[in-house]
Amino acid sequence: MRFEKELYQVEKITVGNDTIEVRAFRNRIYVDKPVQEEFQQMNVFAPETYYQGGTIHGYSLHTAPIFMPNLVGGYMPGMAGEPVGMPWEQEGIPNTIFRALQHGYVVATPAIRGRVLQNASGEYIGKAPACVVDYKAAVRYLRHFAKELPGDTEKIITNGTSAGGALSSLMGATGNHPDYEGYLEEIGAAKERDDIFAASCYCPITNLEHADMAHEWQFLHVNHYHRMHMRMDEGGRPAFTQEDGQMSELQIKASEELAKRFPDYVNSLKLRDENGALLELDAEGNGSFKEYMKRVVLASAQRALDFGAELSDKKWLIIRDGVAVAMDWQEYVRDITRMKSAPAFDALSMDSPENDLFGSGQTNMRHFTEYSRLNSLTGGEMAEDGAVKRMNPMKYLEDNAAVKARHWRIRHGECDRDTSLAISAMLALKLKEISCEVDYHSPWNVLHAGDYDLEELFAWVDEIAKS
Repeated sequence: MRFEKELYQVEKITVGNDTIEVRAFRNRIYVDKPVQEEFQQMNVFAPETYYQGGTIHGYSLHTAPIFMPNLVGGYMPGMAGEPVGMPWEQEGIPNTIFRALQHGYVVATPAIRGRVLQNASGEYIGKAPACVVDYKAAVRYLRHFAKELPGDTEKIITNGTSAGGALSSLMGATGNHPDYEGYLEEIGAAKERDDIFAASCYCPITNLEHADMAHEWQFLHVNHYHRMHMRMDEGGRPAFTQEDGQMSELQIKASEELAKRFPDYVNSLKLRDENGALLELDAEGNGSFKEYMKRVVLASAQRALDFGAELSDKKWLIIRDGVAVAMDWQEYVRDITRMKSAPAFDALSMDSPENDLFGSGQTNMRHFTEYSRLNSLTGGEMAEDGAVKRMNPMKYLEDNAAVKARHWRIRHGECDRDTSLAISAMLALKLKEISCEVDYHSPWNVLHAGDYDLEELFAWVDEIAKS
C-alpha cells in the first residue's frame, strides 16, 4: 500500500463543449493484503489548476471536498471510475466524475468487490460485507496519505445509486464500528478512521431483511408485474425487452403474509414526523405511517406542479387551485405498477441478487430472512445474523460505537419500483431522530436512477462544505 505522489498523468479531457485539465493518480492499491487487486484499487483525480496555485469556487488543493462515488450496482463488483470513457456514457454528455472535477472537487473513486467474484480456488471473495469493507478501506487509505493526496480528508462525501446508494448509506451509518475491524485487518487496511463527512444516497436498496415486508405492504393486491430485461445486442449495446406477468398463487400468498408482518416492524421503530407525532400502522397496514408516506408523494407532486408539470392524467391525485391536496394510495401503486414478484429480495427459489450477496466463501446463495428460510423451495441455508446486520445501516443508527455522518442527502424516485418508498423514508426519519441533517425528497416521475440532479447535488455539497 503506497501512494507515490510523483506517479501521475496530467490530462486535458474534452466532452462535448467542455474541457477540464486534471491530475490523475490511477490504480492505487488501497490495502496491504488485497485478495483481488483489480477490485481493491482506486483512482484519484484533482483539477490541475490546484497544483498551479489556482482555485475553483473558492476551493484549493487542500480545501476541496473529496467526492467519493462508487460504481456498484446490484451488489456486483464496481470498477474504479474515470471522468470519460465509462461503458454506459452517452456520447457528448459529461459524466458525474467529469462534472465533479469541473466544479472543483477532488474525486476518489474506488473499485469494490462484489458478490460474484471468486479466487483461483473457486472460493467466493465478494460476499457480504466485502463491498462495504472495501469502501471503508479506501477511506482509510485517503486518511493514511492525507498529507500527500489532494483534497480535505475531513470533507469526504460518498455517493452511489441502488446497491451503491446502500453502500453510501452504510458508510454514513457505520463509521469506525468494530463490527468491520476484523475484515479490515484481514485485507491489510490502514489503521485510520473510516467515518465520513456526508452521504449521498440515490434509491438505496437497503434494510434487506425488512425490504420484502415493505415491498409487499406497498404493492399488496397489485398482482401483475411489468419489468424490463436487458441483454447485449450483436454490437455490444444494451437492448431491453418487456416482460409482463401475473404472480402465482404461491407468490400472492407470500405477498399477503409478508405485508402483514410490516406493521410490527414499523411500530418497533417508534418513528416520528417533523411535528413529533408517532408514525404507526394497524394490523391492516393503515395508520399515521401510511399517511406520512402519502405526504411524501404529495410533496413530490407539488414540487412538479410548482415547476409547471401537467399532472391532470394522474386520476389518483387530487389537485385544487394548483395544490396537491390528497391521493388514493392504492390507485397510485397501481399506476406506477409492480416490477418484482413476491418475495422480491429473499426469493423462495433463492435466486435473487440479494440471495447471492449473502452467500459465503463456499456457498453461493443463502436466505437472509426468517420467512423465506421457513418457506424455501430449495431448502437453502440461512446467512448468519452478523452478515445481515453489517449490510443494514438501520442497525447502527442508535449504536454509539458507530460515528455517523452529520449530513445526508437521500433521493428515491416517486415511481421507483425496485424497492418500497418506505425503505428510504424510514432511514430518513431515523436519521433525523438522531439529529443528523437530512435532505430527503422523492423526485416526481423518476424511476430507479441516480446522479440525475448534479446541479442540486453539488449545491448541497457546497452548502455543507462551506458552512
